[in-house]
Amino acid sequence: MQPTLFEQALDLLVFGMGTVFVFLAILVIAINLMSRFVGTFFPEAIVPEATRAPAKPVTGELDNTTLAVIQAAIRQHRDRQNSNN
Repeated sequence: MQPTLFEQALDLLVFGMGTVFVFLAILVIAINLMSRFVGTFFPEAIVPEATRAPAKPVTGELDNTTLAVIQAAIRQHRDRQNSNN
């Protein structure tokens, strides 16, 4: 008796899905083994944490250069607003 087309398709499906499943299972096992190998023989070096310089305390005063830049920007903005109206 010859297998029908549906039986052939089912055979191919089972064989193909089984092959993919076995391949992926072997791949997962290989990746886990390599991860353990690398972690055992090549551990990550412990890097000391860099110390930070303390931040300058914030005061309510601005230096003269910053103040001049802010004033010039406000003046330019107001001039543009007046020329558009």
